[in-house]
Amino acid sequence: MARSETDILIAGGGIAGMTAALTLGVAGFRVLLVSPEPPVTEADAAGSDLRSTAFLQPARQLFEEIGLWDALADSATPLNVLRVVDTVNWPPQIRDSREFLATDLGERSFGWNLMNWRVLQGLARVLAQETRVELRFGTSFTSMVARDSGAIVRLSDGNSVAVKLVIGADGRGSAVREAAGIGLRTTHYGQKTLAFVVGHPKPHANVSTEIYNQGGPFTLVPLPDLDGQPASAVVWMNRGPRAEELAVMERTAFEARASERSCYMLGPLHLKSERRLWPIISQRAEQLTAPRVALMAEAAHVIPPIGAQGLNTSMGDLILLRDLALVAGRDGLGQPKMLAEYDRRRGADIRRRVQAIDLFNRVTRSPNPQVQMLRLAGMKAVHDLSGLRRAVMRAGMGRSPR
Repeated sequence: MARSETDILIAGGGIAGMTAALTLGVAGFRVLLVSPEPPVTEADAAGSDLRSTAFLQPARQLFEEIGLWDALADSATPLNVLRVVDTVNWPPQIRDSREFLATDLGERSFGWNLMNWRVLQGLARVLAQETRVELRFGTSFTSMVARDSGAIVRLSDGNSVAVKLVIGADGRGSAVREAAGIGLRTTHYGQKTLAFVVGHPKPHANVSTEIYNQGGPFTLVPLPDLDGQPASAVVWMNRGPRAEELAVMERTAFEARASERSCYMLGPLHLKSERRLWPIISQRAEQLTAPRVALMAEAAHVIPPIGAQGLNTSMGDLILLRDLALVAGRDGLGQPKMLAEYDRRRGADIRRRVQAIDLFNRVTRSPNPQVQMLRLAGMKAVHDLSGLRRAVMRAGMGRSPR
């Protein structure tokens, strides 16, 4: 058994883990990333992530700072307007809608939409040039022993590594979280989401559209044109059994149901990808740190795909971890002072976001007519009261109210 040494070990080779490796490598730390599987960087490959992420302003700033944005910019679509549409019945009937404008915050765009597999592709390309980061795909975190001077991590290949800090970015079933003995609070909603890409005859005009009805939102997020036609990524939340039916429905019938669910706002929808099914849960680690351990991303929190909060909250984790690591320096990396500050500052923000999205999901998915009226009233109030509208938009973008 061989033992090596580095500053930081990151468990997890998804978008969050790879971005963390690049960020901390650029910050000057020696980083080892381990993951049981390599990233899937082509749309048509088995296991590709066909979801998209609307990366908000703080995430883009981070991507620019670490040299990632240039690898993504050509495939990023700006999101200038968020349209919220309230519907009832089937086929859905529009009761009302509101538009939230980035210009209300003095911005041209709220964020930029990117397919997740393209983000992984860009990360793989840029990380290949970062000499301070070592990637070991096909190797997993198995256990660790924390000491005052650092931690000894055992890997699945039988080797071990001495590190100052272990970052768990290894997903909702995190082995790092389990090894650290950190508890978990999980809520199951009985929902699943379908993720896929569609073409449509009407241009999206850089407007992201969330259409509410029972079961959860149907969200159309702008993408670059495909095959000479406007295109959007779709996230469609439903009760689990209904989502499973839709996932295997014959293509023409599925396109008809999706077009109806979209209220034909962009015209008839035509599938441009496979359909992928994802369970919807809410999950929060009871604490974000343990001796020599920091949790981030889905190892720390899982949020339903509403309001672009998932990966953007993860980028908030990473930005603070990077900043605290730079203040601590190599000698203070992973020390109790650094970890306590991370847990205090990120823990409060994560609790607020998980609780807010949990409540929002319960209200927006309900078939109860009284709750649906509350949904409509809430949409109107948030939009029509200008001070509240701006405060909610700032909070959604990860900014403090002014």
